[in-house]
Amino acid sequence: MMVGLRQQRFALWLGLALVLAALAGLMLGASVGSTGFDSVLRARHDPVALQIVQNIRLPRSLGAWLAGALLGLAGAVAQGLFRNPLADPYLLGSASGATLGVAIVLALFGVSPFATQWAARLGLTGAAFAGAVAAVLLTLVLARGVQHTLRLLLAGVIVGVVLGALASLITLMVPEALQAMQAFMLGSTGFVGWTGCAVMGSVLALCIAVAWMLSQALDSLSLGEATAASLGLPLPQMRAALVATLALATGTAVAQTGLIAFVGLAAPHLVRSVVKTTHGRLILLSAAMGGALLLAADVLARGLLAPQELPVGVLTAVLGGGYLLWLMHRGPGRGGGL
Repeated sequence: MMVGLRQQRFALWLGLALVLAALAGLMLGASVGSTGFDSVLRARHDPVALQIVQNIRLPRSLGAWLAGALLGLAGAVAQGLFRNPLADPYLLGSASGATLGVAIVLALFGVSPFATQWAARLGLTGAAFAGAVAAVLLTLVLARGVQHTLRLLLAGVIVGVVLGALASLITLMVPEALQAMQAFMLGSTGFVGWTGCAVMGSVLALCIAVAWMLSQALDSLSLGEATAASLGLPLPQMRAALVATLALATGTAVAQTGLIAFVGLAAPHLVRSVVKTTHGRLILLSAAMGGALLLAADVLARGLLAPQELPVGVLTAVLGGGYLLWLMHRGPGRGGGL
């Protein structure tokens, strides 16, 4: 009982720390731009600076947190659903599907991600989301539903490889789309506006509500398929809803920011390294941790080499990959590891 209360207290303190980190990150994100650090308080006396903060820096920073939260939530759901600590949000082929959708639009219409017209941005965003959802649906068809976790996992890997190859083939056939595709694949939060924040915020609220209600199924699956089935839960329906939540969260994040690596994989690991808790709390904390990670990476990407900006996806890959290598080096016998 004392251990359970202690873990609940740790979870509460971790949640509070992540909320404070998010607020600090938003303030810092609103102060960092192409010219380096510029306090947001100074913008009150400069109309141009105030407009930059309100229309560019704030929605970008909030969008980075929301995209990271979606990926962190999706990562926690994926790892619980597949009972695999190496599962990530892109496991069902959503990343390759989004990449293929963007490649098709670029090849057919020549739309660049750097275009400022709202129609162009909407076209790429819609193509990425549609491609991600179509890839997950194809995975479900090949796996013949969600009843067999291993079949679902293998189908996701196959779909990811095939769709990724098709996207590469399109870029080879249409070389002028290669640079624009590279920008999407490296990931960026620079194009997120208030509309994108509203979309991601709505989807995040919906996904958190659904995942929270289905967290009991994830707790049961962690004990094994037979144990989960013996509890009398409607596992096929719960698995289907969890896969839909995973696909929706991942597709929405990828559509707005491109491919962001390791955030969905590392966020649940970081939470579990601090506190052992049920999947209900783990999902909430992983979402907050994912948001904090991507927001911190976005601020670093803007400020490290200002006025030049690093692709945030590259930064998360380097930092996240380094963290996972460190976990593997520690090993299970040293108090950590995968």
